[in-house]
Amino acid sequence: MSLPNSYTVKPNSIPDYFEGILNAEAPVKVNNQFFVNLDFKSTNDRMIIGILKELGFIDPDGTPKQRYYDFLDRAQSKIILANAIKEAYSDLFSINREAYKMSLDDVRNKFKTLYAGTKKEEILTRIASTFIALCEYADFTSVKKKEANKADEIIENKKMIDTINIKENEVTSSAKICSLQYHINIVLPESRDQAVYDAIFKSLRDHLG
Repeated sequence: MSLPNSYTVKPNSIPDYFEGILNAEAPVKVNNQFFVNLDFKSTNDRMIIGILKELGFIDPDGTPKQRYYDFLDRAQSKIILANAIKEAYSDLFSINREAYKMSLDDVRNKFKTLYAGTKKEEILTRIASTFIALCEYADFTSVKKKEANKADEIIENKKMIDTINIKENEVTSSAKICSLQYHINIVLPESRDQAVYDAIFKSLRDHLG
């Protein structure tokens, strides 16, 4: 379970921050100078670094993690961010699986409960605003489709396994039936006439094959 402590006072700049990251080469360290080089020179712009840490994009020392490099692929960047948000705000998503659709007021009210009085009203509003801005930039629709496709795949695989098990049981049952053996005990009459025995065995051959 997880709740973030980081936020930005410039939530409307979140798309610009991520677009700047996408347009730049991955640095050795994501630090203040990196964002200054991207033309984000305000001290308020530095707050995005704490957010990137809690999203799992960079280590505490600013070193890019695998998620950062995955994000650089524009074909999946917003999906990567959506998964990072679900992880960073997992406490909120445990309450509402579609928390990314919630309004600012609803998010703030949920945070009041989740933070249990440890955050002031102003901070709660800033964290909620940051969450909303992140969700607006991310792509949760594709994530939901992938999850649905994965669930369908699991169901289909289970059906296939069940079908195979049924067929295996049918084959086993058939094999058991085919392997049945019959033992017939014949009590022969006492006779010294060989013709009597010859007639009995001939009759057995004719009727039993």
